[in-house]
Amino acid sequence: MRATVFNSPGNVTVEDRPTPFAGPGEIRLRVGAASLCASDVRVYRGEKYAAPGVIPGHEISGVVDQLGEGVTGLAEGDRVILCPIVACNACRYCLLGRRNRCVKRQTLGYDLDGGFADYLRVPASLVETGHVIKIPDSLPLDLAAITEPSACTLASLELCDVGAGTSMAIVGAGPMGLMHLLLGRALGAGPIIVSEPVAERRALAARWGADIVLDPEADDVRGAVMDATGEGADAVIVSVGINALVPPALSLVRPQGTVNLFAGFPKGGDPVPFDPNLVHYGEVILTGSQNATTDQYRRTVQLIGHVPHYDELLTNRYTVEQGPEAYESRLALAGLKSLVEFPGVDER
Repeated sequence: MRATVFNSPGNVTVEDRPTPFAGPGEIRLRVGAASLCASDVRVYRGEKYAAPGVIPGHEISGVVDQLGEGVTGLAEGDRVILCPIVACNACRYCLLGRRNRCVKRQTLGYDLDGGFADYLRVPASLVETGHVIKIPDSLPLDLAAITEPSACTLASLELCDVGAGTSMAIVGAGPMGLMHLLLGRALGAGPIIVSEPVAERRALAARWGADIVLDPEADDVRGAVMDATGEGADAVIVSVGINALVPPALSLVRPQGTVNLFAGFPKGGDPVPFDPNLVHYGEVILTGSQNATTDQYRRTVQLIGHVPHYDELLTNRYTVEQGPEAYESRLALAGLKSLVEFPGVDER
């Protein structure tokens, strides 16, 4: 089979790899689509670890095409997505159903082979813990491939208690910021204020339902948020991993509101100074969120096919032979989500 392979920072190649077979308790997935994440770009830049020689891709959809001995609850031909976390199932967090917080977690695409290949051998641990999730017949595999980041977004919104009438300020209108906008709007949030320096992305945010769209280099973001909400946003989402954005984000939240540092930030970055009295006297919740529970994955696959504009997030499409180009497009901030597709998989 053909596969995109991460060798070292800045070095991604396309290679022949042996086609895997499903062992006991495992399944083999014929990959339909796998999308590239900002974390994959951080790996490419050397800002985050992945095992040399690993096949990237943790945002995956496909069709089950081989069952290992003992597998139940799945059948060949099932259309599925994966929660890519291989958990120990024994630590405190696993026992609480929060495998995304497992202290011994491994992740497809970083520690174990992921979806940038024709086929993927899915570990027995994922199969037995329900991390292989069937998708609705109406949900195409390309859109299903972004279930993982969408579930992460749903987890972020639920952490911030976003619902009908929740005011939101979103810092950054890249793919993840726009996912927060679209899913937040679907949950009934409003007003939603988006701050983004790139004009093209501001235009998308406005077209996709943001109530107010601001250029942080030209506009008074805090003043606009206060005018729209009275005392600050109920929830502030920092969707860009730039340390300097944290203090101004804290200035946008209301007393007893929540600021979620959703993005991953560079290790060893500059310290983030802020006035702790903003948190203390304002009783502000300053938190972060990372990945999602399997319950949130299951609910996400039922949701995203019904959200207006969601398919428009998929702007850059490549074959596995063009895998390195998917990285180049994200490095250049060209478009939104880059997708590696495998034509013919979803023939029904």
